[in-house]
Amino acid sequence: MVAPGVTTTDIDALAERRVREAGAEPAFKGYHGYPATVCASVNDQVVHGIPSEKALVEGDIVSIDMGARLDGFFGDCAVTVPVGLVEPVAAELLKVTEGALFHGIEAVKPGARVSDIGAAVQQHVEAHGFSVVREFVGHGIGTSLHEEPQIANYGPGGRGPRLSEGMVLAIEPMVNVGKPGVKVLNDGWTAVTRDGSLSAHFEHTVVVTGEGCEILTLLESDVARARQLTSAISPGL
Repeated sequence: MVAPGVTTTDIDALAERRVREAGAEPAFKGYHGYPATVCASVNDQVVHGIPSEKALVEGDIVSIDMGARLDGFFGDCAVTVPVGLVEPVAAELLKVTEGALFHGIEAVKPGARVSDIGAAVQQHVEAHGFSVVREFVGHGIGTSLHEEPQIANYGPGGRGPRLSEGMVLAIEPMVNVGKPGVKVLNDGWTAVTRDGSLSAHFEHTVVVTGEGCEILTLLESDVARARQLTSAISPGL
């Protein structure tokens, strides 16, 4: 749906309808009072942007973050997409942030440490001249939307709990063009970059397997592109 003239409220309405038609429930709506099905974060908004009636315009970028609950279990996923043609720095930000997500996923395997994920993300992001947001992290997920462990997107590897088969994790790098600092607006939800620079956010839910991990939120249409970014994609997909 993302195109010039579309509002994030339009996107939110479709998302809720699709989730409910599939027999699931929106995971975010009502969570600590959050009012919508998706978080829609535009341009300098990092995460938790509340859908609005303001129309998207050519050159924007918009992060769409959504969770769903089905049969007692939660999934969580995010993607940042361009609105029409965008500036080269915005296109590069999207490419690097998505790549950072898959580098983090590649670090997931039995016996690895939680901080190995963040170390892989940070190394990729900073090698391209961008910065990693510190205030928000990935997380365990299962019968609750947010579970332990917390998964930072930065820091040295080799620290934190060891990963074991069956653990389910939501990995979600948030990356800024400028400095890493963020602030939360007066609505109590929307986080923006302190310096007004663009920000992107990508997220997948993965389960640790015997040899690595399986991405539970990967669309079939994205498998080929994902394979170009990582070796972590199961040959069975």
